Amino acid sequence: MNIPSTLKTTGRAAALGALALTALGTVAAFAQEAAPAAAAAAPAAAPTPVLDTGNTAWMLTSTALVLMMTIPGLALFYGGMVRKKNVLATIMQSFAITCLVTVLWFMFGYSLAFSDGGSTNAYVGGFSKFFHHGITTSTLWLPGVANIPEFVFSMFQLTFAIITPALIAGAFAERMKFSALLIFMGLWLVFVYAPIAHWVWGGGFLGTAGVLDFAGGTVVHINAGVAGLVCALVLGKREGYGTANMAPHNLVYSVIGASLLWVGWFGFNAGSELAADGLAGAAMLNTQVATAAAALAWMFAEWIIAKKPSVLGIISGAVAGLVAVTPASGFVNPTGAFIIGIVAGVVCYISAVKVKHMLGYDDSLDAFGVHGVGGIVGALLTGALADPEINALGKGASVGTQIYGIVFTILWTAIATFVILYIVKALVGLRPSTQEEIEGLDISQHGEVVP
Repeated sequence: MNIPSTLKTTGRAAALGALALTALGTVAAFAQEAAPAAAAAAPAAAPTPVLDTGNTAWMLTSTALVLMMTIPGLALFYGGMVRKKNVLATIMQSFAITCLVTVLWFMFGYSLAFSDGGSTNAYVGGFSKFFHHGITTSTLWLPGVANIPEFVFSMFQLTFAIITPALIAGAFAERMKFSALLIFMGLWLVFVYAPIAHWVWGGGFLGTAGVLDFAGGTVVHINAGVAGLVCALVLGKREGYGTANMAPHNLVYSVIGASLLWVGWFGFNAGSELAADGLAGAAMLNTQVATAAAALAWMFAEWIIAKKPSVLGIISGAVAGLVAVTPASGFVNPTGAFIIGIVAGVVCYISAVKVKHMLGYDDSLDAFGVHGVGGIVGALLTGALADPEINALGKGASVGTQIYGIVFTILWTAIATFVILYIVKALVGLRPSTQEEIEGLDISQHGEVVP
């Protein structure tokens, strides 16, 4: 066949073009294969942690909820349970403690609890973050994990530091001088609360030993409850205890206060995850289930023994459930929370109503009977009921490890509280005069009365 010359020329050009395209394709293929190999050979640069706005929003909300637990929650809860002549003094204690602890936490407390203490880090933090030195708006807490501003973390932990000493005041309600209260609480925050917070949450020896405390069963409740018992024993009983009528003057205040505590506790427990995730949701549900179960358990125990279910009883039971589920909230499943609530409701009822009267000490508003005992119950049951499917850290849980944490907390709190009380007693005295106490702390300490 004869092929025209023009077609021959075109054919040669097409062949050359095809060869060129094939060569380019081969080079491109080699380049594509070489690129991943080169990327794999070179170490990848770690991504710079970026602030997580979702976690930060949840932590801002949780912080406000926990602050609400003290003012107005605890202030009203305690204020309604005292006699009318002491209501202002009792509410004043919660408010003043909030102010005092805030200043001390900013100055010293946060650093002692959550900075690196170097050679003494097993027991206390260091001085590097005094007055929040070195923290800026760009500083993240748990970078790469929570990615929240350290300022927010400090503020969240501040609300825990506020409510813990405020809880102690329930044990000596109606009988401590206001000047003594301020000195005692300031010293107690620095020498008791900050070190124990460091032991458990700041890299100290209890946390590294595997003691589980998701939101403060040890740090807050056992700590406050034991300190309260020591205060009650050192100060002695209220004037007229056992003979005078010391019934609560306004249980409506107390119900409102307990309700605010219940709602605020979601920030306390679910917020302790430091993230808006599934574990925070589990902690929230566990808190609700345990609280309701404990309230009913206390109510039915009282109904059976005392023949009437009281308003004071059901709100006290609810608080007992909140306390007991606190260390467990991020480690147990809802069934475990249900069990914790039932046990706490019954045990705290027996402790606050029966054991206290049997032993004769005057724990005015049951700080030890509810918070101390409830915290111990919750810490022990955390070791027994922790579910690794809820939180992988629960895999190593044991009752023995929890007892280790409980014992060290009780020993340090009891001894240090005792020493601080006698220092305060030597400085300004602990109690008002008998006449001032009989007249009421509202008028004798603050010059005011509720009409």
